[in-house]
Amino acid sequence: MSEILVLYYSRHGATASLARQVCRGIESVPGMAARLRTVPAVVTDIGEPQSAVPAEGPPYAVPEDLAECSGLVMGSPTRFGNMAAPLKHFLDCTSAQWLAGALAGKPAGVFTSSQSSHGGQESTLLSMLLPMLHHGALLVGVPFTEPALHHTRTGGSPYGASHVSGAASSPGALSNHEQIIARVLGARIADVARRLGEHA
Repeated sequence: MSEILVLYYSRHGATASLARQVCRGIESVPGMAARLRTVPAVVTDIGEPQSAVPAEGPPYAVPEDLAECSGLVMGSPTRFGNMAAPLKHFLDCTSAQWLAGALAGKPAGVFTSSQSSHGGQESTLLSMLLPMLHHGALLVGVPFTEPALHHTRTGGSPYGASHVSGAASSPGALSNHEQIIARVLGARIADVARRLGEHA
């Protein structure tokens, strides 16, 4: 069973909801499984110790996850049109994996969430794709052959899955199209990883 790493940071639950849908898409592909991981918040108070284990939810990622998995799907809420600091901090600590080519030739995709449809989703998605290019990953998006991209009135783009939390009836509630696009992204990355594994 090959695993795809689903790595995300979520503060209020919306990005975590997208991550779970991505996992569903991954696990719809025969022989593929999702490894769901998060990252800790960046500590700004020096006197405040950071827990080594999350109080709830999935475990924290370690850089070695990049080498152990066959692909990566990464998610973050938007922060002024960029990825959130906790995810950026994690990526900044992966120099050893970059030197070793841990992600080289592996499929990778991204997802995000913002309060509004003009909250910087596309630039956030692109900001997460840049480190993947440096790592040598094969970028995978959502093509316009996916009907949900034509019909969504909330999140979703060819750059990756997304969610507009201000349009949701409750925090973390994804629209039907947002769920479909997130699952399609997960399934596409898992399928690419499976095909690459068959020809390795």
